[in-house]
Amino acid sequence: MSSKKDKEKVIDPVWGEERIREFLELLPPTGENPDHHKLLKAYQSMRAEDFDDFIQYFTEAGGDLTAKDNLGKTVSDTISLHRYGQPYIDSINKRI
Repeated sequence: MSSKKDKEKVIDPVWGEERIREFLELLPPTGENPDHHKLLKAYQSMRAEDFDDFIQYFTEAGGDLTAKDNLGKTVSDTISLHRYGQPYIDSINKRI
């Protein structure tokens, strides 16, 4: 009987430019602000370094860093409630 080798667990894979830029193409659910949706999903998915790159690409593409959700909150408003959110807020603030 042959034993199957377990897959190696990948933690914090390196994100390349192509993968980061894929978030610029995300489509929001109906009725949701597209820019807010992209920013929030990038924040939820990326390490701070990758998010900083995303913010650069996002603003170069004309994205709105102050886009609001249906409750009138920006992504920075949401991030400010999270303990480790400051580097993400810093990335946004340096480009506003």
